[in-house]
Amino acid sequence: MAVVQHTEEDVKLLARLMRAEAEGDGQLGMLMVGNTGVNRVISDCSDFTDLTSLRDMVFQSPGGFEATQKGYFFQRARQKDIDLARKVIKGEKYHPASHSLWFFKPEGSCPAQWFDQWNAGRYKSHCFYNPLESECPRVFR
Repeated sequence: MAVVQHTEEDVKLLARLMRAEAEGDGQLGMLMVGNTGVNRVISDCSDFTDLTSLRDMVFQSPGGFEATQKGYFFQRARQKDIDLARKVIKGEKYHPASHSLWFFKPEGSCPAQWFDQWNAGRYKSHCFYNPLESECPRVFR
């Protein structure tokens, strides 16, 4: 059962985002980016109170994803990426992105906080950041 409503186009859109943001970190890195995106849709907190769909999340501005401004994002979704997107839409979680609303790729080590959120850990090149459960309880369900 899905944790967010979606169409087939939404699945492909999320797959393209996951690939464009984290293909260099492999499938697990892409899954973590997907977790972060899905968390934003279900969170209804922080900078994400107006998101009602995966499409809203992918194209949120400001506060969205840099990859949507690059040509690679606009390539057709591959089946293997679509399969990964379906996993996170179904609610599969991957640490350290299980409850993350933010991630980024620093040049050095991960700062303890970013956008007032605590570092949950690093996977390859990306650092993931969680809100407090008291501020964003839906992310922790």
